[in-house]
Amino acid sequence: MKFADLTDLFERISTTTKRLEIRALLAEHLKGVSEQDMAPMVYLLQGQLRPEYEGVELGVADSLARKALASASGASEEKVRAEASRSGDLGTTAEALLRSQGKAGGGAPLALLDVYRELKEIAQASGEGSQETKIDRLSKLLLKASPTEAKYLVRFTLGKLRLGVKEMTVLDALAVVYGGEEPRKARTVIEGAFNVTSDLGEVASTLARTGDLEALARLRAKVGKPIRPMLGEREASLKDVLERMEGRAALEYKYDGLRLQAHIPSAEGAPVRLFSRRLEDVSAQFPEIVRELPGALTVRPAIVEGECVPVDPTTGELRPFQEISRRRGRKYDLERFEEEVPVRFFVFDVLLAGEEQVLSLPYPERRERLERIVKLGDRVQLATREVVDQVPEAERFFQQALTDGCEGVMAKSLAEGSSYRAGARGFWWIKYKREYTHELADTLDAVVVGAFWGRGKRAGRYGALLVSVYDAQEETFPTLCKVGTGFDDATLESLTKQLRDKQVESRPEEVLSTLTPDVWIRPTLVLELRGAELTLSPIHRAALGRVREGYGLALHFPRFTGRVREDKGAEQASTTEEVVRLYQTQVRRAAEETSSEGTELKDTPPQRPAEPPPKGPF
Repeated sequence: MKFADLTDLFERISTTTKRLEIRALLAEHLKGVSEQDMAPMVYLLQGQLRPEYEGVELGVADSLARKALASASGASEEKVRAEASRSGDLGTTAEALLRSQGKAGGGAPLALLDVYRELKEIAQASGEGSQETKIDRLSKLLLKASPTEAKYLVRFTLGKLRLGVKEMTVLDALAVVYGGEEPRKARTVIEGAFNVTSDLGEVASTLARTGDLEALARLRAKVGKPIRPMLGEREASLKDVLERMEGRAALEYKYDGLRLQAHIPSAEGAPVRLFSRRLEDVSAQFPEIVRELPGALTVRPAIVEGECVPVDPTTGELRPFQEISRRRGRKYDLERFEEEVPVRFFVFDVLLAGEEQVLSLPYPERRERLERIVKLGDRVQLATREVVDQVPEAERFFQQALTDGCEGVMAKSLAEGSSYRAGARGFWWIKYKREYTHELADTLDAVVVGAFWGRGKRAGRYGALLVSVYDAQEETFPTLCKVGTGFDDATLESLTKQLRDKQVESRPEEVLSTLTPDVWIRPTLVLELRGAELTLSPIHRAALGRVREGYGLALHFPRFTGRVREDKGAEQASTTEEVVRLYQTQVRRAAEETSSEGTELKDTPPQRPAEPPPKGPF
């Protein structure tokens, strides 16, 4: 496959923002891709060289890319800098310079695999002289490229491909190509394989090699490949939780910590790996857990999930999440922080035990298996759990969880079909937190998509942020509110610096907004917000038309809780579905309170009765 074939696809995708059109373009292109080209093509399409969890980066900054472009085009660095400043995009500048100076395409057409290998070499260059190596390799690649190819090479190396092709859209396109007359059924199978492997390239190349959806069933959970986490829904009361779960459920402590998936290999001395819910490898940040896990499990290889929670070094009591954030991203002083902010790993699920794949087992069987293989110690313990079938029992357990320093409880279905649904959200797991007892029924995790410059004492930094929730169906980020309360000056200063390289010239295509902030920001950073209530809004786009035609939902009197959700990616923020459910819960409560006062509440949306967990896949 020629690299030009891929950049031609990039050009066509860049002319539309409509998901169906992008899917159709992808499907048409995927039909002719060979097995050897498929994985590299899929990775490059997403702006990656390898699956996201491997954390492979090219390490090419703007300054290095400008030097490489200057060398390839014959222009001076000053001219490259000036042209890029004028166009706002170094990729567009590369295309224009190479076209005007006749330096492009000086040989045989570039092959996709050759470009991919060269980009991997650039990424792997490290140590003394690595910057010069990166510049030299990129410059030689640009010399061989056409102007259009050069544009996308530069954008790719800078992490600014800007195509807006999401993983789910690629999965849709694969389902069209390999699903025959049943693309919906194929989509479920393909997404299931992706959720277990977290490797879209592996899934796509397996399909290219076999053309058979059944081959995806042979893609198994493996140590070293993080499984996309199963997620829970919410309910407004413990009574609703038990009704939803047909009267009986297992309640577990919901710890205020960092959710981790631990991969423990069978070989002695082989590295244990810890993955966050964003699939980041955070092993180096928790060396004590890495050290203890091999001895804490009687069966290996194994994949277990749990919460890493800070504990008081003197009393052993649980501490709040904010303390563990002091250890996130640290490369130095780890021994000191291990002493100052010790952690404990509370294991709540097992996904692989020896060679046995246990994801498909019902929750009660997985829990029983977990209790058999975990040897309790100071650092590794089992999540506290109790099976209840009465509301008073559930209330007592909930209050005990709060007393013990947790943020609430997680209810888990005991039904026969309660398998681990990787990457899915549903009512097999339901979270109930202490925030449900006052104000809005819960906090919300919102994505920063824009910022407004501060005035007065906030001059020179952000004064307020425009935030969105995630629409998983449309793969968009519709706005929820503008928030400027709850930030101290130091936090705003830090956020302004942190988001500087996420600023973009115009509204990101996936962001839906009627407001225009002073600065647009690519949706990456997630903040926890609290508010008084959710209201109908003619301005904000969250859940547009879901409650009333022409209206979205907005968070009223929002404020930042002080918690930056570094453990969540943008697509793991609160969803429009969650916002609608919280709004309906709020309206139901208002109706109950008004009814008890003898006053009729008008214009209340009809409420869906509680249902048992759905059967089959979500």
